[in-house]
Amino acid sequence: MRRYVELWAELLRLSVRRFPAQTLWLLAVKVVSVGLVAASALALREVVDAAVAADARSAIRAAFVAALVCGLMAYVDQVDIVLHFGLVERLGLLELQPGIDRDIAGLETLDHLEQTEFLDRITVVRGRAWDLAFGVWVAVDSIFNMARLAVLLVLLGVVNPWLLLLLGFAYVPLWFEQRGQRAVIAAETETAESFRLQRHLFDLAADAATSKEIRTAAAGPECARRQAAAWADVESTQFRARCRLAVWKLTGWLIFTLGFSAGLGLVATGALQGSGTVGDIVLAITVVANMRQALQNTVYRTAEAAGAGRLIEPFLWLRDYTEAERSNARGRQRPPEALLDGISIEHVGFTYPGTERPALQDVSVRLPAGSVIAVVGERGSGKSTLVKLLLKLYQPTSGAVRLDGLDLADVDTAAWRSRTSAAFQDFGRFRTRFAETIGLGDLPNIADPGRIDDAVRHADATGLVDRLPSGIETQLGRELGGVDLSEGQWQKTALARASMRPAPLLFVLDEPTASLDAPSEHAVFEAYIARARALAGRAGAIVVIVSHRFSTVTGADRIVVLDRGRVVQCGSHSALMRDPGRYAELYAIQAAAYTAT
Repeated sequence: MRRYVELWAELLRLSVRRFPAQTLWLLAVKVVSVGLVAASALALREVVDAAVAADARSAIRAAFVAALVCGLMAYVDQVDIVLHFGLVERLGLLELQPGIDRDIAGLETLDHLEQTEFLDRITVVRGRAWDLAFGVWVAVDSIFNMARLAVLLVLLGVVNPWLLLLLGFAYVPLWFEQRGQRAVIAAETETAESFRLQRHLFDLAADAATSKEIRTAAAGPECARRQAAAWADVESTQFRARCRLAVWKLTGWLIFTLGFSAGLGLVATGALQGSGTVGDIVLAITVVANMRQALQNTVYRTAEAAGAGRLIEPFLWLRDYTEAERSNARGRQRPPEALLDGISIEHVGFTYPGTERPALQDVSVRLPAGSVIAVVGERGSGKSTLVKLLLKLYQPTSGAVRLDGLDLADVDTAAWRSRTSAAFQDFGRFRTRFAETIGLGDLPNIADPGRIDDAVRHADATGLVDRLPSGIETQLGRELGGVDLSEGQWQKTALARASMRPAPLLFVLDEPTASLDAPSEHAVFEAYIARARALAGRAGAIVVIVSHRFSTVTGADRIVVLDRGRVVQCGSHSALMRDPGRYAELYAIQAAAYTAT
């Protein structure tokens, strides 16, 4: 609870700093509303007492004040609603959500995307920044509702001091509500994985790409059955938690009702015995009526604030995680302006989080500056894992990667990424304008038409642009009113995006042509090998090409052969063909397969 209060205070300060006028006006409105509650009850008592005393002037004056206060209360309530929701939207959507996105995107590696506890929290928090901001002002409302309730209790105390004991009874429903909310919060986190599963199954059936296979295989009913089973697991667990919450709430309200009934009985007894005025009776009735509403609002707002804990706990966990990751990042040095010696991979081992089998084992190989390196091997041999380590998407479990002798772990990650480019086999499909989806490869130059044209030419995608209805200004994605691309066209788009940076130190092509036919793939690799020679002359750049088609990488300076996470051979194509090892064996198998077809 201490951390919850600290977070609410922090977000309230953020609201004051970013939106000072709206925040201060809203707080002022809430202060005024508390005073108006007391003024309304006192004015009504004055009306009745003046009428009983036959003081017409005082009665009229008090009635005018009472009417004015009631009108102000209605107006203030409307202003409160407008300011409240407007501020929640601005705080949640303009401040909190971008902050969450920046924290997650700022993580240097990809380990967190394979950790269930991280994904569970993301599932709960995803798209809920508005609710977090709402929770802050719900907590503020709870404070003001309690203040309003305290004022009303003081007014009751004027009638009879024993009525102040109702304050203790008023707290009982709040305490019981908090106890029940803990079960709801725990249930949301517990069912996050099942929730992700049912959403994934739904998306599979609704996505145009995957639904073709589902329909062809007649797997739709099975997907629906599994989605329903996962959703049933979520609903049953959360339903049980909500039932426990309902029991806690009922118990709390029963205890309060007993105390409240006793208090009203005490007021009625005093009035019948003549120990108070008629105005006191009206005051008590008015206060009781307002007190019931104030108490309901207090319980409701406090319950909402407690319910926000289901978001606050994962939000704080994610923030702690990202802060710890940033503090643990030791890279501070700048990468070299140009590679003179190259990249050395020294006894590197790596095991993915949550697995036991190493993806790489004791890998040692040198990538000379200015060279074109091909990494080949069968699927699952560790090719993609190796290039991910070169790009600092993961940290080696053992060993080190060095740039001209400098440990890559000591290099500032953002600075290193600014000197690298990559096209991956699982490339992104960004539904923006075609020019933007290319320009994303080098954000400072995203709107530079010359850079974009060069990147398109390097990727052999000029013909693709010519066929687009509006050229590079064409909107991509049918769901956004644009056009869709074939798999091969998306792949060429990814290749062009990877070509935006003119002088990277490391250029990685990780199976970037898997969706292209063999002639197109060969043409692309020839073009990129030629580009690599030009890059090498300027900055000693290294081009790493990962491919399962051996025939396309014969022009590389050095070919690294991986088998089950180990380097089994390394050398030029001609040297490896003279060595009766794994490379020559696999090359012969592929050559025979192509000849047969």
